[in-house]
Amino acid sequence: MREKEFLPLVESKLGIGALNDMQKRMMDAASESRDIILLSPTGSGKTLAFTLPMLKMLKAPTGRVQAVVIAPSRELAPTGRVQAVVIAPSRELALQISGVIDRLAAGFKVSVLYGGHKVEDEVNTLSVTPDIIVATPGRLLDHAKRGNIDLTPVRILVLDEFDKSLELGFEDDMRKIVNRLKNVSRIILTSATQAETLPAFLKLTNPLTLDYTGGVRDLKRRMRVHRVDSDSKDKLQGLLFLLRQLSAGGTQERTIVFVNHRESAERVEEYLKRNGVAAVLYHGALDQRDRETALARFNNGSCPVLVATDLAARGLDIEGVKDVIHYHQPLTPEAYTHRNGRTARVDADGDVYVLVGPEEDVKPFVEFDTTYHVDTDAPRSPRPKMATLYFSAGKKEKLNRGDIVGFLAKTGGLDGSEIGKIDVYDHYALAAIPAEKAREIEKRVSSEKIKGEKRKITLMD
Repeated sequence: MREKEFLPLVESKLGIGALNDMQKRMMDAASESRDIILLSPTGSGKTLAFTLPMLKMLKAPTGRVQAVVIAPSRELAPTGRVQAVVIAPSRELALQISGVIDRLAAGFKVSVLYGGHKVEDEVNTLSVTPDIIVATPGRLLDHAKRGNIDLTPVRILVLDEFDKSLELGFEDDMRKIVNRLKNVSRIILTSATQAETLPAFLKLTNPLTLDYTGGVRDLKRRMRVHRVDSDSKDKLQGLLFLLRQLSAGGTQERTIVFVNHRESAERVEEYLKRNGVAAVLYHGALDQRDRETALARFNNGSCPVLVATDLAARGLDIEGVKDVIHYHQPLTPEAYTHRNGRTARVDADGDVYVLVGPEEDVKPFVEFDTTYHVDTDAPRSPRPKMATLYFSAGKKEKLNRGDIVGFLAKTGGLDGSEIGKIDVYDHYALAAIPAEKAREIEKRVSSEKIKGEKRKITLMD
């Protein structure tokens, strides 16, 4: 399929009217018989950049496995021929990748594999071989060892966020997976940074390197870094005053507060909630459902402040982040860059705030544009305009977005324009509704059936 044939699909499914230079070059590179190394920062559109050439290289769907994406996500199967494998370092990234591919891969079955949920759900999906599979390295390797999928026929291998995979210690799993890929003829490797050396097991053939990291310079022009001095070593009160001041206009913009440790994240989130800030927690020790709901509530506006470790610095489908706050200064320049990359994405402007305690040394890689003075008399943060309604049924129970929209309109009395973002997972779903009507809607729908079944329907805290 040529670029002009992809464009109507990309526009209708993703709302993207034109490909950027990187995506166009990747489409052209699909016609060349060379491996590809794509260097690109977070938020530059690299998922679409490698998805389009991958789909271009696939043979027409035959009802059997043809593409495999490795990162944490949903499903997989064994009875056909796998054409492509994509490896990504986190379950969230896998879900993001599979979501993009699923919308574009008409006629191909897309499945996702990741840790943190029932293996049985994935095994069931393998009874019908998918064309495209998204999975994390460990979960994909586990299915391969169990014989749930045969990786021998794979022709295309995509390693997304390869530098992050190595950083997280997945090299051994990836080596074992690659050793099972006996017939790979094309490799696409994406990374945020240029590696000095690549692992020998990849065996890249005359790779074409496409470097789009120069966009970082443009990012710095659109992003302002502010120093915020705290009067106390424990910077909780300074953080609270800063968030209040940033929301003084009546709206709390989406903000990520980065900390260095899980325990600190829990303490900060608890403090903020106790003081009237609609915050939600995100770190690696949370189970999969808690991580999914945290991101959903952050994205749908019901909890516009995300308190997170560096796990949230990359590989997540988060849009519209206006402010990044470093409660703790990051430990490395790379972590600092990735944290800041959560804001000022694409053509948007963004602000970064670094809280500095008394006698605290500023890291040498942190450079300030301004010093920001906090107003300690700023009013309490406003309540979010949206709230989140929980449904105890999801994809596996045949519940979809259309069902929820219709239910909220008919039973909840909402106009379609009032219904916010809806996220449907395997066994539950979340819908954003107006906060001012939330309790009334909950009373209307909590005892009603949806699709003929009685389900638990309740507001999240």
